[in-house]
Amino acid sequence: MLPLLLLGGCAAAGGAAAAAESGRGHLLIVGGGQQPRELVARFVELAGGPGRARIAVLPMASAEPEASGREKADELRVLGAETFVMNLARDAAMTDSAARLLDGVTGIWFTGGDQARVTPVLLGSPVLRAILARWREGAVVGGTSAGAAVMPDSMLTGNQFRTDTAGYYGDEYPDVARRTIQVAPGLGFLPGTIIDQHFIRRERHNRLLAAVLERPALIGVGIDESTAVEVGPDGRWTVRGSGAVVIYDARRARITAPDAPVLGTAEVRMHLLPPGAVFDPRTGRARLP
Repeated sequence: MLPLLLLGGCAAAGGAAAAAESGRGHLLIVGGGQQPRELVARFVELAGGPGRARIAVLPMASAEPEASGREKADELRVLGAETFVMNLARDAAMTDSAARLLDGVTGIWFTGGDQARVTPVLLGSPVLRAILARWREGAVVGGTSAGAAVMPDSMLTGNQFRTDTAGYYGDEYPDVARRTIQVAPGLGFLPGTIIDQHFIRRERHNRLLAAVLERPALIGVGIDESTAVEVGPDGRWTVRGSGAVVIYDARRARITAPDAPVLGTAEVRMHLLPPGAVFDPRTGRARLP
């Protein structure tokens, strides 16, 4: 039986990164914490607006997915959207019948929790292919916290490893060192990036910088709480909400060799972007408001 909870007026029943590059919809990627009403309303607007938005909520990251999904669906419904919750296990995500539930949706939202609960369910599944298809057709895909971390093709899992030079414990990141940060495949909606959430509030600079310096082809995006990066069909990123976004761009940096005893770098570009700022990942340039 499909483990799926439907709420109120539901919608009609290759590689992720490559597919993502042809997307025509928006992304709204929130760094966690309290979501200002303006961000939730913006998601509904991007999904077609009140009376037209038809949004699927995917709560698998949450430790209490049914409660989390219902809460988000109710919040979106108050703003005029049709909503339903898809709480999927792997077996269900691998079925065409689950994928067809996404026919006609104009928005897909991933809740917070633990991102490592999401990718084992969706990677390589018909449901993920259906979400990518809806996005290519113009739907908006968004998420918060763990739902933000899953958006790139490379995903911080939240796990870290102790080495002889750096002791990482729980949610603390006391050093910038090699071989300390675990990275796994993400869903691929934002290729060439890696996202960290709750970024300024939880002082996660060391984690993201270490991950980027080991993978300098990736742009590091640190999104603070109550803050979002909106990615438009033209590929540019706009900061929304009440906090800031930090970007680490090491694509042209000089970095110590992988076998060097310490991790070092020169000429990394860093941007601190307040609401209203715009960043173009193709050029690496930002415009402040």
